[in-house]
Amino acid sequence: MAPRSSSQARVASAGCAAWGPLHGERRRVRRRLRVGGAPDAAAPLGAPLHRHSREDEYSFVLEGRIGARLGDQVVFAEPGELVFKPRDQWHTFWNAGDTEARLLEIISPAGFERYFEELVKLFAAGPLSPGVLAEVARRYGLEVDASSVPGLVAEHGLIV
Repeated sequence: MAPRSSSQARVASAGCAAWGPLHGERRRVRRRLRVGGAPDAAAPLGAPLHRHSREDEYSFVLEGRIGARLGDQVVFAEPGELVFKPRDQWHTFWNAGDTEARLLEIISPAGFERYFEELVKLFAAGPLSPGVLAEVARRYGLEVDASSVPGLVAEHGLIV
């Protein structure tokens, strides 16, 4: 299969190559998206629309089903599938199933894990203002569109 341009959404099954380089040290972060209650309960949104200027992001589905907005495309992935989110592309994800979803998140190249470490320390001291969150995101080359949340919730039947 030939590589596609980085502007196209990609979901690859286990055993298929992802388009885009994995370079440098790779850091793994697992995310759990829980769905409580009945199978028709609303699913949680994983993050507001955001984009990374320095890193590519890969979500490998371990359990459940996830939905993802990649630019203007919406894709769904199930266990064994990989969702590639290239740098500079607006993206988000959510649990698109009626059971818990588990992901193996890979963000490459390494370094963005410090963003999460910094947030943990800051949140331990108490609630943060939007200005502080924006400054931390800026230092790590991250843009977050918090105004996207209501539309995503309404469009995909999600909860925050």
